[in-house]
Amino acid sequence: MQLSLTNKIIIVTGGAKGIGLGICNVLAAEGAIPFIVGRNEEDNNKAVNDIKASGKEAFQVVADLTKPEDCKKAIEAIIQKCGRIDGLVNNAGVNDGVGLEKGNYEDFVASLHKNLIHYYLMAQHALPYLIQSKGAIVNIGSKTAETGQGGTSAYAASNGGRNALTREWAVELLKYSIRVNAVVVAECFTPLYETWINTFENKEEKLASITQNIPFENRMTTVDEIANMVVFLLSERSSHTTGQIIYVDGGYTHLDRSIS
Repeated sequence: MQLSLTNKIIIVTGGAKGIGLGICNVLAAEGAIPFIVGRNEEDNNKAVNDIKASGKEAFQVVADLTKPEDCKKAIEAIIQKCGRIDGLVNNAGVNDGVGLEKGNYEDFVASLHKNLIHYYLMAQHALPYLIQSKGAIVNIGSKTAETGQGGTSAYAASNGGRNALTREWAVELLKYSIRVNAVVVAECFTPLYETWINTFENKEEKLASITQNIPFENRMTTVDEIANMVVFLLSERSSHTTGQIIYVDGGYTHLDRSIS
């Protein structure tokens, strides 16, 4: 399917690793130009160089998205380099385990900065340019907003906020023909997830105990499956889709897991 993304400048926060990198790779394969925003210059450059080695184009800017001023500076750097923005993927974040019983105010607020506030700031600073291009926004979210997980109040609250902002922005930006959607992740086999699995003594058994609860094919979602949906939502092929929260999770969140 031709997605008409050739030479489109798409910002991907946290685009150097995991799901973000998967999104950048698919964007590049479709002819778009991913612009990675991340705090680790070495990781950013590796991702960019790998994409360039495949004959595609990509750029990066270093930014600590927990710092509001860095969000603004990142957008300024992107405009200085490319002169336009055609899409924004808010992806950066971490499940940092700030719970209710053992959490505290400082850690809770810090987690909101890691996982939610920069979604707002990146969209706000990019908005004038997205208005010019009639671009699209995709927010990456987590099942924790709907299912809960235990011991991760701040991350769950952030993901609830991501879903709410998706619907709110979709309404507010109708007048500009800017589409806003979310892709929600449940159990996706990223390098970070693999590292976590490897901390268990019986890692194969641990992984099997998880995948048996994923209704569709009893397997983890792949990074490419997430990325394919995100890139579709950024493209003109999804031209009448906005305000949607789409679960790419093999039915994990909503289907009866007893059927597995």
